[in-house]
Amino acid sequence: MIDHGPVHQLPDTDPDETKEWLQSLDAVVDIKGRSRARYLISRLLERALHEGVQVPPMVSTDYINTIPAESEPWFPGDEKMEHRIRTFVRWNAAVMVARANRRFSGLGGHLSTYASAASLYEVGFNHFFHGKNDGGHGDQIFFQGHAAPGIYARAFSRDG
Repeated sequence: MIDHGPVHQLPDTDPDETKEWLQSLDAVVDIKGRSRARYLISRLLERALHEGVQVPPMVSTDYINTIPAESEPWFPGDEKMEHRIRTFVRWNAAVMVARANRRFSGLGGHLSTYASAASLYEVGFNHFFHGKNDGGHGDQIFFQGHAAPGIYARAFSRDG
């Protein structure tokens, strides 16, 4: 987002044209809404890039948390138990990789990838991802390859 950066420090060589562009934007927002204005600005940025016009980098994304923190639901599971399970899965992954490295050196040096994402995976497995037996098509989940030791270790930790 450009926020009182260099653009405001430059002289406006055609204030009337600038005023017309800003009034046009205001009219689109008032009549068609912010979504339409966002679309038009995105198309203008695309065209500018196509024409070789240098555009200041944007430092924010379109992501906006739609659930205010005070409206977020309480954690649906047993946090202490799920933490213990994550600890066991991490341990299983480490042992599995260490054992495999005895036979084939250089395998599975990606434990940190799984360890850093373990909480996300576990919350997904325990509360969000669904198989075909839930009456739908089932979720298709593609895991980061470097996290495979943790995913396999989790599979060995489960019944059946």
